[in-house]
Amino acid sequence: MFMSLLMVLCSVQAEDTPNSRQARRIFNSAYQKVFGEQGATLHYNVNIIGIYKTNGTIWYKGKKSKFVDEKMNSWNDGTTVYTIKKKKKKEVEIHSAKNNKSDKYSSKFKFEPENFEYSISEQAEGYMITLKAKKGAKGIKEVHALVERKTYHPISVRIKIAFVWTTIKISNFRSGGITDEMLRFPRENYKDYEFVDKR
Repeated sequence: MFMSLLMVLCSVQAEDTPNSRQARRIFNSAYQKVFGEQGATLHYNVNIIGIYKTNGTIWYKGKKSKFVDEKMNSWNDGTTVYTIKKKKKKEVEIHSAKNNKSDKYSSKFKFEPENFEYSISEQAEGYMITLKAKKGAKGIKEVHALVERKTYHPISVRIKIAFVWTTIKISNFRSGGITDEMLRFPRENYKDYEFVDKR
């Protein structure tokens, strides 16, 4: 889910106006810092109108990722996802990276760049990018993405689907220094766990 939300922050195409060209330039720079080959890490705090809350840290590089969350831990090697849900003791779920059923929220945040009109404005904390869905567009209706003024590091993202707002606060962002070994599922640490294949 979190990766899908962050892609909203960094995967926008702009209409050709001075304001949208500025937004595109900032998004392109942010995209490279967040999703470039060097990888990145950050701490997140997610709140879906108080119904679903979680926080944790994510590391990613290309199609590979790892996150340590208050509800679950997960490793994605680009092909296979290994998930340990903290309510289920001694169990590792195995999912396909292409169809990760362990994350039921991600599909709700499918993002189509051409479905939006957007603008950029200056705030005290940095740049605010506002995206509003075009008439008839399904799924995400509105996005407010805040990035730092000088570095373009993400600060927060708010996403509206129907009448429901999801807020992600981001801290401890660092771009680069992510190795494949950091993202590897440490199978040797879970020898006494049951492996449940859900692919």
